[in-house]
Amino acid sequence: MKVGIVGASGYVGGEVLRLLLSHPKVEVSMVTSRQHVGKFLYKAQPSLRSFTDLKFSELDYEKMSDNCDMVFTAVPHGTATEIVKALYDRGMKIIDLSADYRLHNPEDYGKWYGWEHPHPDYLEKSVFGIPELHRKEIKKSQLVSCPGCMAVTSILALNPLIKNNLIDEEHIVVDSKIGSSGAGAGAGTAHAMRAGVIRPYKPAKHRHTGEIEQELSQTAGRKIKVSMSPHAVDVVRGILCTNHTFLKKDIDEKELWKIYRAEYNEERFIRLIRDKDGLHKFPDPKFLVGSNFCDIGFDIDKDNNRLIALSASDNLMKGAAGSAIQNMNIMAGFDEVEGIMYSPLTPV
Repeated sequence: MKVGIVGASGYVGGEVLRLLLSHPKVEVSMVTSRQHVGKFLYKAQPSLRSFTDLKFSELDYEKMSDNCDMVFTAVPHGTATEIVKALYDRGMKIIDLSADYRLHNPEDYGKWYGWEHPHPDYLEKSVFGIPELHRKEIKKSQLVSCPGCMAVTSILALNPLIKNNLIDEEHIVVDSKIGSSGAGAGAGTAHAMRAGVIRPYKPAKHRHTGEIEQELSQTAGRKIKVSMSPHAVDVVRGILCTNHTFLKKDIDEKELWKIYRAEYNEERFIRLIRDKDGLHKFPDPKFLVGSNFCDIGFDIDKDNNRLIALSASDNLMKGAAGSAIQNMNIMAGFDEVEGIMYSPLTPV
């Protein structure tokens, strides 16, 4: 299958490119970047030297339509709206890694992003790209919008609890820690500004909250409200979500294990982590770097009727490029793990 990438000079686009160049059933036929036109890909992505002789090209819709069966769009939020529409109108299959088609309700773009969506009628054409929740819809979709990294990591931990009516839906708190690569390849990731940091940067109204509420509300069949606070921490890749919830009824560890296993036992990129001894009792993003896994665990605070659902992922993999390739595999009818079943890198 011939694949194109729009915007491959950043962290997410580079990770998509890295995975696709090694995918056994894919040929990368066209890669665009406004600032690198005519340059070899490795000039912007040095790790890909000797893996490809492709050069960045200008975005030409007709050429892309002629040379690609599917296109990944990895451009900044707010800039994908016109690109995705133009590709969609040409009948192309698209996997969008921006936020521009994630939310189903056009009014949510004003609330969470501060702008009015120019093509609200296209939002209903998009499928939210979490395979563990929407596999059937993804398979037959022309447009899949990949979730935000903190959103997918918390949704996967919380969804079974909502689905089984276990928790108070009025009081859900998502406390996220994320590495510097989540900010993109800009000045905000400079070492002097990140080293030694545990920095809250959007304690209220973070835009990923909208995605979490959307997906959990769809599961519940009613509006769910979530409080989310993210923190920048001194790692490059990785997310840890500590999801605080409050139980509606007593439940023991064995019952909770059964619920998570029933939901995810067949999911090849979900690992349940809760060990009684040793250093690594709960999910830890350090042991997920370079992989498409989301690790989920939990603990119960009986004194306060609190259930802490813990989830971790690599923000550039399960939180972005890995999910994108997983969605591509489903849309193309490939084995879902093709090209992304890698063990995490240790040590990092």
